[in-house]
Amino acid sequence: MSKKDKHSKTEDAALFRSAVGPVKPVTGRRDARLPPQPKPNARFSRADERTVLEESLTAGPDLAELEIGDELLFARANISRKVMRQLRRGQYAIQDEIDLHGMTLEDAHQALQEFIGNALAHHSHCVRIVHGKGLGSGPRGPVLKNGINRWLRHWDSVAAFCSAQTRDGGTGAVYVLLQYNK
Repeated sequence: MSKKDKHSKTEDAALFRSAVGPVKPVTGRRDARLPPQPKPNARFSRADERTVLEESLTAGPDLAELEIGDELLFARANISRKVMRQLRRGQYAIQDEIDLHGMTLEDAHQALQEFIGNALAHHSHCVRIVHGKGLGSGPRGPVLKNGINRWLRHWDSVAAFCSAQTRDGGTGAVYVLLQYNK
């Protein structure tokens, strides 16, 4: 490197420093040129957690775990313990009933939808659904009972249901309280 090259580089550096002015080093960030990264927003994760929580609060027992003889029990949050106690004791007058024995799951679902619709149209308050105990279902378990349990929980017009008293079918039937949306 010649003296001229060395001298011009020093002059260039001095000229640059005078043009730029005083500088301070940047602290706190690794690269001052890049804006800070936004914090991750786990909206899908929160939605999944919320869905799981809602299902855990409303779904009740796992439908696959229901066995022959298991009692069904469900009540919405607005139903009091007293009402549930009376329902479980069979103290409500049964105003209508349907027997789903021998039906396929699809046929039973259709028949149950029509039955509940008719019961609501006639302003029935308490109905009985006979689904059987599932003794003929073999290793599949009580198919209709599991379907009834699942369907009734998802219908807003169903306020509560529970397995019937022995005299009314026991664990092979349910009492259902209906509510009317305003």
